[in-house]
Amino acid sequence: MEVWPVSMPLSEPYTIAYETVHTATNVFLRMETNRSISGYGCAAPDGYVTGETAENVIRILEDEVAPSLKGSDPLRSAMLLEKIKSSMLVQSSALAAVDMALHDLLGKVSNLPLWKLLGGFRDRMRTSITIGIVPVRETIDRAVEFVAQGFKSLKIKGGIDVNSDIERVLKVREAVGDKIELRFDANQGFTLEDSKKFLEKVRKAHLELIEQPTPRDQLEMLGRVTSLASIPVMADESLMNLRDAFRIARRGLADMVNIKLMKVGGIAEAIQINAVARSAGLEVMVGCVDEAALAVAGGLHFALARPNVIYADLDGHLALRDDPSAGAVILREGVLFPTDKPGLGFDMAD
Repeated sequence: MEVWPVSMPLSEPYTIAYETVHTATNVFLRMETNRSISGYGCAAPDGYVTGETAENVIRILEDEVAPSLKGSDPLRSAMLLEKIKSSMLVQSSALAAVDMALHDLLGKVSNLPLWKLLGGFRDRMRTSITIGIVPVRETIDRAVEFVAQGFKSLKIKGGIDVNSDIERVLKVREAVGDKIELRFDANQGFTLEDSKKFLEKVRKAHLELIEQPTPRDQLEMLGRVTSLASIPVMADESLMNLRDAFRIARRGLADMVNIKLMKVGGIAEAIQINAVARSAGLEVMVGCVDEAALAVAGGLHFALARPNVIYADLDGHLALRDDPSAGAVILREGVLFPTDKPGLGFDMAD
């Protein structure tokens, strides 16, 4: 195993409810087999979302994971992931990197793209693109620019000032017309009263959904918003693992869930969480953090394989400069395609 960090500045910093982001550091992982086939993975540690740092990820991959996996059969991914999972309960992006590399190896040995190996339900997927918290005029300008680039789905970030959020949503709808999908993400910034006010005032904007309006640990409040909302409410930060999915589904706390490989620990865990969501009739979005194209490819291959993953928010790679895995996914007018090469479809040696 080889592990190395890459710091990638954003082409333009962005602001969400709880932070402003300028740079993303991802940790890449290469697993080489004795047949000289290499599998690649990527961790995108996020102090707020996953509770990790790049240093934490490198340490656990080098000091604990590598010695545990060396000499093992790489095609027994379920056994290997179970073997290391107990030591990585708070290292979800590190686990995701290992999971991705093992799935990449499986696809390469099988000579099949991973999305086909996992089920092959669809071969492409529309993604939304995100507009951070900026003034109204700038929000409108960015929305119009993204639509001109071919994007049919926009996600507007908010959660700091509900009145400004209402104005931005309404103005964007006026600017882009009725055929563009609009989503809103409060990133936990709303109270119950904020949520009520927002939902009432933006009704005519016909939002597709509202994502994580309330604090992640206040599940009862999330459930109350869900019960009163006229549009679907999505849980994001409130869903970190399989147990969270079961809790949300059992109690009807949300209409939808956002599965991010970095939060949940990779493709194998995502498939299990997706099964819980499907059994409960919850719609699923596959999302991302600030992650390289290789990590986005992992999310895309998972989404393409599963019928009830009907939304994608896989734009975390688009603003990253100096991404060594650029090209791992293909974007055409707001639609993501896999490369169709074996595994995740990208070799870092290319």
